[in-house]
Amino acid sequence: MRKENDVFQKQAMMRKVLISLIPIFLFSVYLYGVRTLAVCAVVFVLGVLTEYLVEKSRGKKVSEAVLVTCSLYALSMPPAAPLWIVGLGIVFAVFMAKEVYGGFGRNIFNPAIAGRLFVYISFAAIMQSTFIPWGHFGLPLDALSGPTPMALMRQGERFGLLDLALGFKVGSIGEGSAVLIILAGIYLIATKTASWRLIVSTIVSAVVVTALFLAFGVEKALPMESLLAGSFLFVAVFMATDPVSAPKKPIPQLLYGVLIGVVIVVIRTFSAFPEGTSFAVLLGNTFASLFEELAGGKKKAKVTAASPAPVTASAAKEASK
Repeated sequence: MRKENDVFQKQAMMRKVLISLIPIFLFSVYLYGVRTLAVCAVVFVLGVLTEYLVEKSRGKKVSEAVLVTCSLYALSMPPAAPLWIVGLGIVFAVFMAKEVYGGFGRNIFNPAIAGRLFVYISFAAIMQSTFIPWGHFGLPLDALSGPTPMALMRQGERFGLLDLALGFKVGSIGEGSAVLIILAGIYLIATKTASWRLIVSTIVSAVVVTALFLAFGVEKALPMESLLAGSFLFVAVFMATDPVSAPKKPIPQLLYGVLIGVVIVVIRTFSAFPEGTSFAVLLGNTFASLFEELAGGKKKAKVTAASPAPVTASAAKEASK
């Protein structure tokens, strides 16, 4: 007779998200080699251990969703980020952004985004200097670190669309390949793991606002290809679709995606931060319940899919099994 897993709470939806991330992970290993493996090792060990210790004290199992949180957080890190900072961030993400709210299904904010923003604000200078060109993971960091395409675009430089789409550029470990991220999004939507409304509304709103800025000659407006740089697509597909912190109803989902897309472009254009994705998602998390209430009902206090996997109506059916 097959023995039940005594550690992990089984969640089939989470495994679909992990499957969608496999090509992105393999591509990141090709780009950054041992750095990708080292970051992932630290993140998974500390992330799972943190949730295990807390949930064990509550007499509960570790959710498989923590594997998704760890994956997304690790892939959002710069390739040469110090491992102690990476480890501190994932502990913060799992403990402060998830477990203090009661664990699986109860967190207000997206854990992976919260951990990422924590380290980027706390160690801004270090984190911004740990981006390295792909394929140079074995060379000295001080000889290779440099500005990302997003930072260079703000200075007026332009990049080839092919390199931006394929991911052959300076950037975070797994956020670079627009092609692989789009394919992952298609897979998640096709398998009814992701809400197309959240993804499409985020992307379309960002495209529209960028086009308006360019049309009206806004001085600091970034070119349209800036949406292929940085973490925009990665966030639209994997972070904005968190079933715990995102709305569940169709209209609130559209409003939520529009808010995130608009805020991303506004922050990228006018603020001192080259990226605006993490701030935009946390702001969206803050307004999610309000959007649900305005649509005619309160957001459920406890949802049935784990963070930060994408949300669909089938999430409720998943956890009730």
